[in-house]
Amino acid sequence: MTYDASFLGTADALPIPSRDGLVTLDYTHFAVSMDTGRRLAAVSAVNIDGGDLRDVERGDDWRLDPRLPATQQAGPELYSDNDLDRGHLVRRRDPVWGEDAERANADTFHYTVCAPQTATLNQSKTLWLGLEDYVLDHARQYEERLSVFTGCLFESDDPVYRGVPIPRRFFKVAAWAQEESLAATGYVLDQTDSLGPILERGVLADDVPPLGAYRTYQVPIADIAAATDLAMPLLVNADRLAAVPGARPVPWIELTGPDDLRLDR
Repeated sequence: MTYDASFLGTADALPIPSRDGLVTLDYTHFAVSMDTGRRLAAVSAVNIDGGDLRDVERGDDWRLDPRLPATQQAGPELYSDNDLDRGHLVRRRDPVWGEDAERANADTFHYTVCAPQTATLNQSKTLWLGLEDYVLDHARQYEERLSVFTGCLFESDDPVYRGVPIPRRFFKVAAWAQEESLAATGYVLDQTDSLGPILERGVLADDVPPLGAYRTYQVPIADIAAATDLAMPLLVNADRLAAVPGARPVPWIELTGPDDLRLDR
């Protein structure tokens, strides 16, 4: 079973955010919509069943998806001999539940499911990873169902590296059922400053300085929709951070820890 728009059980099904020109690939409990011109996923969508999560050995069998030409997906040549990591857009553990847990785990190791992130950012206990832990742990603790959408904030002036424009920012939207209604929150990670040493050198160097500034924000989902041109009206309307109609625009909130999250209007 792939991503299920009715998974949360709310009155309205929750489709994958979309725009013209994307190619959607189905996997176990999740899907990705590829921007084949950028060779990366514009958005991914995953269902998480917190009451049925399984522990499965990670593995590391990265591979291209044969359903797309190799020229339409960023493969191993982008990540070799440098300080870029294959950052999971669908976090490996999120779809690993139910009887198909092992297949879901293996599916997350397609190159279509990742995007280039600085290695220190991807591997260290950053707030972005802490946010992912928070979402997953909450689902497990309360046996809750979640749908999570993650993708790239593509810009026309993103720096090009080995022929691939590298996203400087990523977004995440988490959605859940709250009293039979849909609730959602949106986040943006900015890795702009941490990319500098990699792009300047072009290869991994021993003298690469520690991770530069990176920031995580809770943001209005409407801002994510506007920046990506992805249609996500149900998520925008369900935003816990959304402004009261007629009020001034809501500023982005820089997060330093889970206590900064705003989950109630």
